[in-house]
Amino acid sequence: MLSIPINLNLPRTPRLITSLPGTRAQEIIQRDRAVTSPSYTRDYPLVVARGEGCMVEDVDGNVFLDMTAGIAVTATGHAHPQVVKAIQEQSARLLHMSGTDFYYEPMVELAEKLAIRAPFPQPKDRAGFPAKVFFTNSGAESNEGAIKLARYYTKRSLIIAFLGAFHGRTYGAMSLTGSKVVQRANFGPLVPGVTHIPYGTHASLDYLEKQLFTTTLPAQEVAAIVVEPIQGEGGYIVPDDGFLQRIRQICDRHGILMVVDEVQAGMGRTGRLFAIEHWGVMPDIITTAKGIASGLPLGAILARPELMTWPPGSHATTFGGNPVACAAAIATLELLESGLMSHATEMGEFLQAGLMELHKKCPRVSIPRGKGLMVAVDLLDEAGNLDGKLRDRIIQESFLRGLLLLGCGKAAIRFCPPLVIDSDQIQIALQILSDIL
Repeated sequence: MLSIPINLNLPRTPRLITSLPGTRAQEIIQRDRAVTSPSYTRDYPLVVARGEGCMVEDVDGNVFLDMTAGIAVTATGHAHPQVVKAIQEQSARLLHMSGTDFYYEPMVELAEKLAIRAPFPQPKDRAGFPAKVFFTNSGAESNEGAIKLARYYTKRSLIIAFLGAFHGRTYGAMSLTGSKVVQRANFGPLVPGVTHIPYGTHASLDYLEKQLFTTTLPAQEVAAIVVEPIQGEGGYIVPDDGFLQRIRQICDRHGILMVVDEVQAGMGRTGRLFAIEHWGVMPDIITTAKGIASGLPLGAILARPELMTWPPGSHATTFGGNPVACAAAIATLELLESGLMSHATEMGEFLQAGLMELHKKCPRVSIPRGKGLMVAVDLLDEAGNLDGKLRDRIIQESFLRGLLLLGCGKAAIRFCPPLVIDSDQIQIALQILSDIL
């Protein structure tokens, strides 16, 4: 069992001392409603005060077991001391200087660490790096930049994406997104030239090659195929065997770039630094964010060096690669590679085994799916159909019992806890779900 170097002041199990939401939480929620955008999606009335490891405490003193990690962001747990120390030390030296216009070592060091680990072909010059890196503030920004880079390099305009995909809500990223109609309704026209096809099956790729490429979508005008190695918001869907390898083959045949969105699946969540490594596929461009800096806003575009040829000024950012965020990311990478990725594999197997037992006891819970600590189950009605209302009820009831969960897809519960979670905490989560069911 991995030893987690965190001195927890919070209990390691849920502790509820007030009815939910508590008095202080209700006050803050009312203040929030008066001044913040109604576009935010709050699944339940949690008002967080602090977090440690896999536990968070609300403003009324209630303690929750967190199986969300801030939407798969706090990879090393809440307030990991090594990450906090890196943030504090860097903050005392330099908060910001904009890597667009100047240089500072944390940005260079992080770029080196990411570039050498990119699952791209090794350069013939062993002194070189397999990738070049552009830093952003978020996953959506990373995907926006990837669209621009693919179009710039190929001098082509068309892009293929997938139904169920989520790549962000800014205009280019939203144009790739095929998750929920509410994310697109009344915002058109979107960025043109994007075609969506079903995800994860060979039948979908047959349709692309035998129908679209021969009728309405000229392959020689396609700049990129943008794909999640495991679909995130779409339901934690693992593609069919050979699906990602076949995309690589299609791209090679037609001079198309393969862009892999690792925003949710990357940074150790599946037990590998990048989820695409499970399939042995080398993409052309990788986008990442979320878990890269354990909670600080940071994203990155990794591309094969010969692709990243855009000139100075063609793409830039004021805050991307902020020195404090880079310091947090360097500490995060060290923790991932010192045991957290292998721990994610072990705990993911334990979680899936427990969910399988839950499925056997309650057939309205589907067989679990996923890799590492990126796991989901669907909730089903008595006829075996997806039941989103039941899923939502279970998430609400879990909150009332001290367990934080999030949905995804049409009726799935996703499990994306901090990678420091242990088997005892997973067992507590499974017991709470079992009691509810």
